Amino acid sequence: MSKPVRQRTKGYQYRDLFFWLAAASSAVIVAFIVIPLVEMMTQPTMGALKETLMDRDVVRSIRLSLVTAGAAALIALVLGTPLAFLLARRPFPGKKILESIIDLPIMIPHPVVGIALLSITGRNHPIGRALQAVGVQIMGTTTGLITVLTFVGLPFYINTVKAGFEEISPRLEHVSRSLGATAGGTFLRVTLPLAWRHMLVGAIMCMARAISEFGAVVIVAYHPMVAPVMIYERFTAYGLKYSQPVAVWLILVCLVLFLLLRILSMDRKAAS
Repeated sequence: MSKPVRQRTKGYQYRDLFFWLAAASSAVIVAFIVIPLVEMMTQPTMGALKETLMDRDVVRSIRLSLVTAGAAALIALVLGTPLAFLLARRPFPGKKILESIIDLPIMIPHPVVGIALLSITGRNHPIGRALQAVGVQIMGTTTGLITVLTFVGLPFYINTVKAGFEEISPRLEHVSRSLGATAGGTFLRVTLPLAWRHMLVGAIMCMARAISEFGAVVIVAYHPMVAPVMIYERFTAYGLKYSQPVAVWLILVCLVLFLLLRILSMDRKAAS
């Protein structure tokens, strides 16, 4: 294509009506997300933010959110990775049904998640009686928090890692097996090293989703209080003035997690 034609084509692209419609739509979406968040984050004074950070209850709730969400991500990594590999590599009857079941925690209302978990961990259910027999309590405990957060975060981890396994050529695994490696050895020495970045991204997504959970948490474990519950309680008791600073710190924590996610995603694209 000659230079004048390229210039005309480039100019046409920027004058195209669809381009401007897309740009206007994008601006509306960005404004819809950014304006409320910026307004909320700029209203509290620096003094209020510092005072909130010195509040032991706030620090404890944010730390509990990070610890329980991190535990949920670790559980998802250990238990979800083999399932993600199975879904990526093996066709089997009912696979689409299984994938739909895995995605259910994304779609169903999260208070329903809390009610469902309590219904199987109560005294009237065999699972609940078995848990109580070994001293495991779900209602109002850190164990209950981790259970809820794992439930809502698993789909994000499994789907991300499944996509990562699908990007790896099966021929590499076949070569490893042809050289005498076992299926387990091939998975540990070939597949996992190639998929580690997807696993890390999936864990961050699972953790970020878990940190933001509220609906299921308030049903299963209002106490000990995680950050979203702390924000809700302070809003209902004291209003915006005392809830906004806590929300700002939680947003900053989530922002750091998603910055890590974007950095890892950029590195993955550069490596591919």
